[in-house]
Amino acid sequence: MEAGSEPKNLVSEEVGTAPDNAESKESEKSASKSGSEDGCDDEAGSSHKNLVDSLGHFLKDKLHIGGDKAEKKKKVLPEKSLEAVVKYIEEKKVTKIITMAGAGISTSAGIPDFRSPKTGLYNNLAKYDLPHPHAIFELDFFHKNPKPFFVLAKELFPGSFKPTVSHYFIRMLYDKGILLRHYTQNIDTLERVSGVPGEKIVEAHGTFFTSHCLECELGYDLDWMKEKIFADEIPKCISCGGVVKPDIVFFGENLPSRFFRCVEKDFDECELLIIMGTSLVVQPFASLVDRVGSKIPRLLLNREKAGTANPVMRALGLSGGMDFSSDSNRDVAWLGDCDDGCEALASAFGWADELKGLVAKEHELIEKEESKKGAVKGKI
Repeated sequence: MEAGSEPKNLVSEEVGTAPDNAESKESEKSASKSGSEDGCDDEAGSSHKNLVDSLGHFLKDKLHIGGDKAEKKKKVLPEKSLEAVVKYIEEKKVTKIITMAGAGISTSAGIPDFRSPKTGLYNNLAKYDLPHPHAIFELDFFHKNPKPFFVLAKELFPGSFKPTVSHYFIRMLYDKGILLRHYTQNIDTLERVSGVPGEKIVEAHGTFFTSHCLECELGYDLDWMKEKIFADEIPKCISCGGVVKPDIVFFGENLPSRFFRCVEKDFDECELLIIMGTSLVVQPFASLVDRVGSKIPRLLLNREKAGTANPVMRALGLSGGMDFSSDSNRDVAWLGDCDDGCEALASAFGWADELKGLVAKEHELIEKEESKKGAVKGKI
């Protein structure tokens, strides 16, 4: 892995691809999986509305049609700093923060990355005789041979890791009533474990939290799937005998339809965007940074700058993305590990001790619960 680069792991943008124009059967299944957790209007998914809104955003923000070009040159923040972001939140009484996250918020939990020499997941997949490393996350290969995926899933199954400082910082935003929504590329469910309610989370690349039969679409919960995986069984549907697959997005599958519904509802309301631990490469997740208004600050917590537009295209007004050199001070980059960035931001808020205490308390509760489960298993 290159020094300073964002680690790639199972819970990152490696899994999931941009959707086709027409939603498939898999996407429709994803819509039903979210149940009453949406918090997003179904009507917002209209393709016609999407097209009109996207065109409107482009004309206003890129070509300055329907907006004041001079207005865009005004400073959004007085300076590019965490302190300026916090001051903005306090002065504007911000209550609608959107967070976007990738692999970087989970690596300190111990979740393996993809490409590290000797220890990377891809390096250790050779024993499964895969046609290529990505095959383990391809639906066609899964249909033919699901065993490699479930062997890998046992090693990486949710519940084997504790949420990080970054997860608990997001939880604090929720506790304080200022989190509009958390969008994640990760499939590890650590946001849920940290205490962020499901309706506040959009798992863009799916989740282990629920599973469905590939044949009859019967649903199963996390505990059922865990029991099968840790018994070294290929999960089979109790109704039809088909293979049951966790609701994570494999290569070639559409993103959950709830993702698009929530995007349409949330980003017009966003008052501050915080991007954490993602390279902002995979679409459509990466383009979400352009969905907020042109006067909305965007804060990046990452090991390196990400999501920047091509300078030539930006000069022509034909490309979106982050612009950390702009005099508007709209885009702020804090470079380093996400946990350190969240601690620094909490400190700027005056929340440092509160965040530290929350992490310690929640980790202690998780350890006690794990100890109880271990004791019960020992008696069986």
